[in-house]
Amino acid sequence: MEVSGRNYLKWVQDVKLHLIAKKLRVAIKSDNETEKSDKVAAMIFIRRHMLDALQTEYLTEEDLWALWVALEECFDHQKMIYLPEARHDWQKLYCQDFKSLNEFNSEVCRILWWGFFFTNRWTLQRLILPKTQTPSGQEH
Repeated sequence: MEVSGRNYLKWVQDVKLHLIAKKLRVAIKSDNETEKSDKVAAMIFIRRHMLDALQTEYLTEEDLWALWVALEECFDHQKMIYLPEARHDWQKLYCQDFKSLNEFNSEVCRILWWGFFFTNRWTLQRLILPKTQTPSGQEH
């Protein structure tokens, strides 16, 4: 994970998936009865996937659950930052601003991913149709 936390949301999903695959997901839940060796294995994995500066900052955190909560408290505010940014980007998105249709499609996918990731209120109909429809009476 980056020091700025910009990739925190992706990092959390990746960590959760890895821990599920290793049957260690329960280790990052509160009030769990996980064996110490499983908690240590999960802690090692989490720390390995943090940049050195973050590892140093959280070096004194020996409890896995406490580390998980501390990271969440520090970085989970990303939703409040990136959702408005994605909405703004969507409103200012115009195909002619891109050199190729591929670049435009990539940006559409990025914006929609953020919208779907943060909230289920975003729907294709609500977002895309107003962007693709022309006012009545006008021709394409």
